Amino acid sequence: MRWLVRFGYDGAGFSGWARQPGLRTVEGEILAHVVRQGVAETARDAHLEVASRTDRWVSARANALAVSTARSGPALLRCLNGIAPDIFCTAAAPISESFRVRGAVQRIYRYYEPGDATTARQWRETSRLFRGPIDVRSFGRGLRRDTPVIRTVNAVEVTEVPGGLVVELRAPSFVWGMVRKIVGALREVSRGRLTEARLRAAIDGRDLLTLPLAEPERLVLWSVEYPIPWTVTWPGPNRHQAAREVSQRDGLWARHEVLGALRA
Repeated sequence: MRWLVRFGYDGAGFSGWARQPGLRTVEGEILAHVVRQGVAETARDAHLEVASRTDRWVSARANALAVSTARSGPALLRCLNGIAPDIFCTAAAPISESFRVRGAVQRIYRYYEPGDATTARQWRETSRLFRGPIDVRSFGRGLRRDTPVIRTVNAVEVTEVPGGLVVELRAPSFVWGMVRKIVGALREVSRGRLTEARLRAAIDGRDLLTLPLAEPERLVLWSVEYPIPWTVTWPGPNRHQAAREVSQRDGLWARHEVLGALRA
């Protein structure tokens, strides 16, 4: 049977999604353990496909993958959650063999940026430029520069939260590096290094910019959405996942205290 699985991971422990020799990646970790966890007889039999690939240190709250297995939905989630404590599989739904996991109706990313009310106001004004069809040649990596590449952005919204900003970007699809380059453009405008006029020209494809990439560790693939309901949910976390969360939170507290002591 073919299943669509909603899953997330802490990007701090991975060199991205895709398998790479000698590096720990999300895909590599899953494929190395699907047989041991009883998901499939061989890794090839699992026919693993993913909705969105992420770069090194980028986290995911609700990415999606398709997997083939003889297991029931609850048993599949139990098996997948035993792979690694920093990978979480939270829901599943049966799908047909012809289902296109990359054909999501919308992808949502969130980027966490330190800032204040002034920064929030500046970013909010600039972010309104990113709506509708845009030429992403200035906002992607590895793209040809001589031919327009169009993507439709549903919204870029900036919300002020205690200690900083959350930038939420929604679109049916993104090119490689697009979210981090858009954040880089927002920074450049707020710092006075890029005018809104040039940014508008780049969005329209009339100018080509070389923009910095924002840091990957602040980025989360928040959600990948489909027009189907999740029929099975995971009641976890299991004890390994819970223990890791406690350990990570304790480590963050200790790091905060160490930094404070150094300033004293």
